[in-house]
Amino acid sequence: MTNIPETGRSTRVQTRLVVIQILVLSLLGTLGGRLWYLQIRQGDEYAKEASGNHVQQVVQPAPRGSILDARGVALADNETRLVVSASRTDLLKMKDDGKTVLTKLAGVLGMTPKEVMEKVRLCDAETPQPCWNGSPYQPIPVTDEATPKQALQIRERAEDFPGITAEPMAVRRYASPGKANTGQVLGYLSPVTDEEIQKAEDTDSPFLRSDQVGRSGLERQYDKALRGKAGVTRYEVDNLGRVIGEAESDPGVPGSNLVTSLDARVQRVAEYELNEAMKAARKEMDRNTNRLYEADAGAVVVMEAKTGRVVAMASNPTYDPNAWVGGISAKDYKRLTGKESNYPLLNRATQGQAAPGSIFKVVSSSAAVEAGYDFDGGYDCSSSYSVGGQVFKNFESASYGSISIGRALELSCDTVYYRLAHQEWKKDGGMKPKNPNDYFYKAAHEFGLGKETGIDLPNEVTGRVPDRKWKQNYWEANKDAWCKTGKKDGSYVEKLAYEGCLEGNRMRAGDAINYSIGQGDTLVTPIQMATVYAAIANGGTLYDPSIGKAVVSPDGKEVDAIEPKSHGKLPISKTTLAKMDDALEGVATRGTAAWRFEGWPQDEIPMHAKTGTAEVHGKQTTSWFATYTDDYTIVMTISQGGTGSGASGPAVRNIYDALYGVSDDGKVDGKKALLPKPQAELPTIKADGTIPAPKMSKDAVKDLLPKEEASPEEEYAPLDGQEQGATTPTQNGDNRDTRRHRRRGGAGRHGGGKRSAGRSGSRRARA
Repeated sequence: MTNIPETGRSTRVQTRLVVIQILVLSLLGTLGGRLWYLQIRQGDEYAKEASGNHVQQVVQPAPRGSILDARGVALADNETRLVVSASRTDLLKMKDDGKTVLTKLAGVLGMTPKEVMEKVRLCDAETPQPCWNGSPYQPIPVTDEATPKQALQIRERAEDFPGITAEPMAVRRYASPGKANTGQVLGYLSPVTDEEIQKAEDTDSPFLRSDQVGRSGLERQYDKALRGKAGVTRYEVDNLGRVIGEAESDPGVPGSNLVTSLDARVQRVAEYELNEAMKAARKEMDRNTNRLYEADAGAVVVMEAKTGRVVAMASNPTYDPNAWVGGISAKDYKRLTGKESNYPLLNRATQGQAAPGSIFKVVSSSAAVEAGYDFDGGYDCSSSYSVGGQVFKNFESASYGSISIGRALELSCDTVYYRLAHQEWKKDGGMKPKNPNDYFYKAAHEFGLGKETGIDLPNEVTGRVPDRKWKQNYWEANKDAWCKTGKKDGSYVEKLAYEGCLEGNRMRAGDAINYSIGQGDTLVTPIQMATVYAAIANGGTLYDPSIGKAVVSPDGKEVDAIEPKSHGKLPISKTTLAKMDDALEGVATRGTAAWRFEGWPQDEIPMHAKTGTAEVHGKQTTSWFATYTDDYTIVMTISQGGTGSGASGPAVRNIYDALYGVSDDGKVDGKKALLPKPQAELPTIKADGTIPAPKMSKDAVKDLLPKEEASPEEEYAPLDGQEQGATTPTQNGDNRDTRRHRRRGGAGRHGGGKRSAGRSGSRRARA
């Protein structure tokens, strides 16, 4: 025997070795499988991606197409500016996230460090403007107004400004030719967001991170055509970033030009006259409230009557779209979106809703004829009309005896329409209707009210026709709140809530009566009423209002014309339409608007008009003035501005004077006329992209006035701290009235359908 112990593997050791062997073999198998998957199965794909690591892309933004007026004058184009940008990616690589660099940059640019840092921070739900809402990987513009000296400092001291660039770039410019602001119509641009990039990936118009996108107005509506396609050049680089060759390039395609039906000269006149009318209204005393009219907002639309094309569209208060170029400041953003400035970004022509007052009576007149009433029959125009103990008064309690519907239009006699609407309400079954005809409500829908007109601007509102369906839906949505706050013997508002709780879904006599004269819950927009009156002017065709006239390629060779489109016909026979046309001419010659068209060359240029003054509970009256000739339709409204003829009338008359060249003595001078006939031909765009447009003066209004009484030279200044809607220079009112041969009289005179203060038929009157 030996003392040496027996050697060998125990069962426990053998088990461990087997487990280790299995584990090693499994890992080797997994690694081999993964290598096969990467190198064989996905080899081509990863090889392609790996090669891409040695390719750098350089994007050349496409020049955005210009927006032109009908004669080729640029309303929006591009200009070269020195743009200083910061790369957020590079800044975040620094220990202090680039604060030192941005502080140095602020000193060079004459800005505060806070202003610069706010420019480059990213927008989110909790970050207020200014901030960057574009891609975080795209260079963020700090300013587009750098001087050559500032740019040189940054470029020469590149080591002190890592991540900062200063380069000449094409940026958007809103030229305001002849001081035509056109802010709400043109809109503005801002950087594309990551969400928009992802959403457009699989479309025929994808975004690049460097793109700017239209946010409102024509810039948004025609963004795809205006934007074009950016060029991308790809360079092969080595691992040190040195260029070793050019891989491939996608050439850029400049954006197309948009030719509009606007006329910059008429646009300037429309803006100026609207602003002057609002300023004049603020000097007038409202005898209902015993305070000056506020005239806090307004709009005017000038439209080609035979096509629906918009020649001018002004909204007040307005703003300068250049404020958005290069990133908007906190001060400007607050002013543009704040309540104090009354939301100047809102286009009152397409987004402002108000009761139409007496300009709605053309709808009621048509409805009455459809219901079987004779247009030429006799109807009592009494001083008041009583229903259930409630008295609805005529304007200033005037009484004209038995008159026709046409004469009721001329005189704007409310009580004629009260009677007609009340009679139809009773025929329909009153409070317990059975298969009602609802002629008055159906007529409004057939006139195109209560829905969009189809204008080529985004975010148009529909207005409201308060028919039975609307009444029911509105009651269901508000019943609980009304029942909670209503009181039978409470305040006026509490009484309305009480009535609404009990019977808010029923069409009452007071609803029908108020509705017949454009009061109650009826809401319209200026563009809707311009469309209606243009249809009356052209023989009954309701056109989709349009601003875009043609999209033209950068070289002018391809022209995509935008033809007028119709969305219906007025529900009026030719005979009734002719009679209504005569009545509306009578409004301008012997009715409520006659004092505003004194001396007008009616034989040469037949004028038609309708005045309107709408009451709104808790506010001053809204002024409406609707007019047309064979060529044009003009509708103006001023919120809390007084009567139709008193506040809006003079401004509309002055716009017509400018269009046709009508002098103070009523003579027509074609040489002084801005646009006696709508512009038919498109402007010429040359192969090199240049546009030979006619010259524009510094101020289109100044050209219409005697030199010694010309308008001031100051530009529009919507961002200089004004709180009111006025956006053009103040001018001596007496000189202007004398010069233009117009007596503004007063915002409360010659009411054009205005109800007296004692009338109980307020916005929600009941009977």
